[in-house]
Amino acid sequence: MKKVLIAINFDEGLFNFRRELLEALLDGGYEVHVAVPAGEFTGTLKKMGCVFHDTVLRRRGTNPLQELALLRTYERILGRVRPDVVLTYTIKPNVYMGFLCGRRKIPYLTTITGLGTAVEGNGPLQHLTRVLYRAALKHAATVFFQNRTNEKMFRDRGIAPGRHRMLPGSGVNLQRFAYQQFPEGSEVGFLFISRIRKEKGIEEYLDAAAAIRARHPQTRFRILGFLEEDYTGRERFARLQADGVIAFIGSVEDVRPYIRESQCIIHPSFYPEGMSNVCLESAACGRAVITTDHPGCRETVRDGVSGFLIRRQDSADLIDKIERFLALPREERIRLGRNGRLYMEEQFDRKIVVGHYLDAVREITEETANEFI
Repeated sequence: MKKVLIAINFDEGLFNFRRELLEALLDGGYEVHVAVPAGEFTGTLKKMGCVFHDTVLRRRGTNPLQELALLRTYERILGRVRPDVVLTYTIKPNVYMGFLCGRRKIPYLTTITGLGTAVEGNGPLQHLTRVLYRAALKHAATVFFQNRTNEKMFRDRGIAPGRHRMLPGSGVNLQRFAYQQFPEGSEVGFLFISRIRKEKGIEEYLDAAAAIRARHPQTRFRILGFLEEDYTGRERFARLQADGVIAFIGSVEDVRPYIRESQCIIHPSFYPEGMSNVCLESAACGRAVITTDHPGCRETVRDGVSGFLIRRQDSADLIDKIERFLALPREERIRLGRNGRLYMEEQFDRKIVVGHYLDAVREITEETANEFI
């Protein structure tokens, strides 16, 4: 039985966005191992049939001793599992597993799920990360990208000289995120779904909520997500919440009921992400999306057809686009959402993503098998 090892930094992301891939690999007769920190989805992954390998990974950590410990953990896992192919996601697994697989001559497939703040920029940390990436991806069988801007940056800097493939993000499960009937009533609900941090556009959303609520009291601005420890706008956030300008729900297990109750999802992010799952899932549910003209966001919306694009870090432009949405009759708001659903069906079905991965895994495992014939 061929063995596939998947390394990623977060079990929730593995289950929510790659569950269909895990199922397809298991159904295809592969022995699937996952190297990921233990979390609330560990038991579920085991029940699916995955072999679990706990890894202590601090996503933002820079302690050299801790990073060396993670590298050694990965090395032990590779020695124990002896995988036929390795799939990696997120920066640290991409870099560390890339080094180790290249040294051991194990075929590996790397996915760039966004640049992240550790890559984008010109500081010493960003420079170091790019140097490490260049060395780690040198022998990758395939590097998957989720948007053309990220791919161009890697090509221009000579970071990933090998084979590239483009994915429509992580895709969206069109059955789980089925089309939702447009909400009844005169209240117009807007929704922000993300970690509460500056780069996700929370400040622009708060600016818009304050301005729009003052002019259109029948509107409602909800927020789903958790407050990050380093978010510096807590005082203003709390004041707007106390004044009823925003309704902070916090983290939830299932965002679908909140999307269903909303008429429009707002994602003013300028974070360096691969492809916004928030936008994909919201559009799949048949909701108009207002998001940033920024890599990883702009690809999810047909401007003026399924939603609106806004300029980066521009509260006035966001307010203008919300006003445009409010000026539309109900039938036009519904049409935007339906167009978004069709766009997801045409371009972003998760089955497309799974198919690309399965093709790449089969190419490698079949080549390996042929070596022994």
